[in-house]
Amino acid sequence: MEGDILIIEEHHKKVAGQIAEMICDEVYHTKGKYIITVAGESGSGKSETAASISNEFKAKGIKCYIFQQDDYFVYPPKTNSKTRENDINWVGAKEVKIDLLDNHLKSIKRGNNKIVKPLVVFKDDKITEETVNMDEYKIIIAEGTYTTLLKNVDKHIFIDRDLHETIEARRKRNREKQNEFLEKVLAIEHNIISSHKQYAEIIITKDYNAILNKKEKDHEKN
Repeated sequence: MEGDILIIEEHHKKVAGQIAEMICDEVYHTKGKYIITVAGESGSGKSETAASISNEFKAKGIKCYIFQQDDYFVYPPKTNSKTRENDINWVGAKEVKIDLLDNHLKSIKRGNNKIVKPLVVFKDDKITEETVNMDEYKIIIAEGTYTTLLKNVDKHIFIDRDLHETIEARRKRNREKQNEFLEKVLAIEHNIISSHKQYAEIIITKDYNAILNKKEKDHEKN
């Protein structure tokens, strides 16, 4: 999304290093593209973590491309906010063209390196499109609140921080007005997104350490 502002801090860099170490062998041994997601609630640090993972692999000579879920919203940001205000039931995964993003990832997995994708221009509140070439990228990262729902993925990562623990990050980002209505939106999102944690293979804890989810640990033992 054009106009997005990232505030990358040391804990984002630290956990990115941990994740790179956890998945590097799989990346090297995977034919074709290796696809990961970074999901979590608003203000949990998804964009910053995705960018930090990309930087970590770039230092190893491996290029990453980041798909932002924000580009796949049905409506551009300001229009989407108004739609929420008119109907609070609009809040949820239906706000996002998840199937379109998943189809783009499937296409990449099948060897298609040219993708025509939506592009949100925040300041103009509009959605355009762009053509991206995947030739030079080994790792594809899809980041956003609902990206754990994506199927054409090698590894799902979930940031385990809720709306009460992301207040300061949301204030720093200052993308939305911090008011009572936003708190209602975040509460709805929390109820939806918190259930997605169980589907992730890697969990980023509240103190920003990367650990394997229990099901992944059990799989490794077997």
